[in-house]
Amino acid sequence: MDDKLPLYLRLASSLEHQARNGSLRAGTRLPSVRSHAQQQGVSISTVLQAYRALEDRGVIEARPKSGFFVRRTPRSPAEPLPSRPSSRPAAVGKPAIARVVMEAAGDPAYHSFGAAQASADLYPNERLRRFITRAAVRHAPSLGRYPRPSGAPELRQAIARHALALGCNLHWQDLLVTHGCREAVALCLRAVTRPGDVVAIESPAYFGFLELLQSLQLRALEIPTHPRHGISLDALEFALDTQPVRALLVVPTVSNPLGSIMPVAAKRRLAALAAARDLPVIEDVICNELAASPDARRAVRSFDPTARVMLCGSFSKTLAPGLALGWVDAGPRAAELLACKTANSAGSAELLEWGLADMLDAGGYEPALRRLRGFFARQVQQARSVIGESFPAGTRVTNPDAGFFLWLELPAPVCALTLYEACLARQVVIAPGPLFGASARYAHCLRLSVGEHFTPARLQALREIGALACAQLRQAA
Repeated sequence: MDDKLPLYLRLASSLEHQARNGSLRAGTRLPSVRSHAQQQGVSISTVLQAYRALEDRGVIEARPKSGFFVRRTPRSPAEPLPSRPSSRPAAVGKPAIARVVMEAAGDPAYHSFGAAQASADLYPNERLRRFITRAAVRHAPSLGRYPRPSGAPELRQAIARHALALGCNLHWQDLLVTHGCREAVALCLRAVTRPGDVVAIESPAYFGFLELLQSLQLRALEIPTHPRHGISLDALEFALDTQPVRALLVVPTVSNPLGSIMPVAAKRRLAALAAARDLPVIEDVICNELAASPDARRAVRSFDPTARVMLCGSFSKTLAPGLALGWVDAGPRAAELLACKTANSAGSAELLEWGLADMLDAGGYEPALRRLRGFFARQVQQARSVIGESFPAGTRVTNPDAGFFLWLELPAPVCALTLYEACLARQVVIAPGPLFGASARYAHCLRLSVGEHFTPARLQALREIGALACAQLRQAA
């Protein structure tokens, strides 16, 4: 066990190991917080933090007035191997499937596992509505004027305070409010690249990023990526030595689609590499707060005093997907990004910005995040169990420590695009693997989003995906 980890994480890891190897059986009641603290010779708060971390990981559950119990850990499929993409840059061409995947997400006629979304009732919608209503009363005259392109100072200040949880000490005047995280990333790309430039990305990568590269006429250089530990820094260094890489676009914490989390040492190394190579890094932190531990939530930017790492975020996965408000801190490039945004899209609706700022400052965010982390952990384990039972033998599935994305590698004869068409005919939507690569790779892979409640009908839809994959495999035999 890593002695550098905080005491509560060492205690949590020890208990998790016992739960995984069967020493603590499913249904076992853990000692009370007080008695466990006495047994281990630690404080009550240390044990409470450890139990909460295990809740976030889906290892234990709290039962009202009964205590903490070990959750059942179902047998599940093996995890995928690290990716092995091409070592040469490629132009990006994304099919229209991506639009169908996104549009079906809001259509109740479909069971959508394609878009990276969660159930609406997981978010504090009513509470946020009250804050926005109050902002509309207080700031009604703002409806008669154009919003500031940089965003309301109150929200930028709230985001700067909020970023402390990422280990980042940001200056609110360098922050820029955007139309979601994707616009933040687009602004950064426009600031540091020109058409034809090469941008290094993880492989597989979020298809929205690939669409951005395509729209900006940039070439993608895919870097091998581990399903748990993220992008290979050795491979990245080799790419920097051999290819004209202009920038790196990366999601170090809870990547999409793998759900990988780079260890703290790797994040520190990436920041040092960016400084040594003068490499612009665009870091997406949209899902950082879904990670179970403070160390895992730390951004690469927190190790970068020079601000070569440009930080892009939003609250669409943790607080308010419907607001479509994002933010970016580009450090020395802040003025350049503001000029670009002013020319491109101007400002957002300030009433929404004021409402969000008030909610961020009102407290209660961390308990809501803990509930969200625990829910997603349970969803992931239930989905992996169903996949293990219903999908073809030999299917590999990621087992992320946070988030609600699952990346599947199906036996090679199964074609993900054919499976997508068969599922769509049955009102079920998946995201086929080719969407997540710059070339025609990942043909037998797919990403499933499992953030929505598993009703009996939704579980049956997940089993039907597996049944269709099995049928395709039989036909290919």
